[in-house]
Amino acid sequence: MARSVGILLAIFCFLLGSAAADCNILKEKGKDGLQVTLKNYCESWRMNVELHNIRDFDVVPDECVSYLGKYMTSTQYRVDSERTIHESIVYLSTSCNLKKDGTDAWIFDIDDTLLSTVPYYKKNGFGGKKLNLTSLEEWMSKGKAPALQHSLKLFNELKSRGVRIILVSSRMEHLRSATVDNLVNEGFFGWNSLLLRGADDAHACKDIQGFKSDVRKQLISKGYRIWGILGDQWSSIEGLPSANRTFKLPNPLYYSA
Repeated sequence: MARSVGILLAIFCFLLGSAAADCNILKEKGKDGLQVTLKNYCESWRMNVELHNIRDFDVVPDECVSYLGKYMTSTQYRVDSERTIHESIVYLSTSCNLKKDGTDAWIFDIDDTLLSTVPYYKKNGFGGKKLNLTSLEEWMSKGKAPALQHSLKLFNELKSRGVRIILVSSRMEHLRSATVDNLVNEGFFGWNSLLLRGADDAHACKDIQGFKSDVRKQLISKGYRIWGILGDQWSSIEGLPSANRTFKLPNPLYYSA
């Protein structure tokens, strides 16, 4: 009996502590008379990441880890991503005057654009823990990342129209073989270039955005017309020179600069 009472008391104290933490969050965030729930707070945090108002974060807020995990595995995430792809295809169909001379190009990022890292983050705290790059690269080296089917749809649409597909990733060059195998096994084949970061890019004070901007500069100097970019990080689509249009997929789990 005493043991049961002790267990119940421990559970009560845990719930009380969690509630108190939530109340502190809501008290701080819910000014101006707004009745803010924890869900409101976390949804606002996620939205402001997507709007690029929140930047350079190492981890997501502890109180939002569960919410973001549910979002990234939800129907809403798939619907949001499908809308991005739909708008990309509308743009491709109505606003791209393709020359079909071998210089029409489209750039894709890889991680969480073509291949999902959600299985990795599901086992590693859904963004609530600081990234262990060694652990992530070990997971990538196994080549088991699943395809994002909505992005495969755009990939195949571009192929059918004769657009050159350029893959530009912040993955390191030593992951090339595993990356190629993973992409092909998941249905992504027929691209024209796969550009990864070398040791010089990683250690010469060149950030991801700088690396990807330099790639675009090189492509344009070779005569390519970059009609579009699809990525999940702002570092994939910002910087000069840019493409005619850029499209961003949702991803509030991490920030890559």
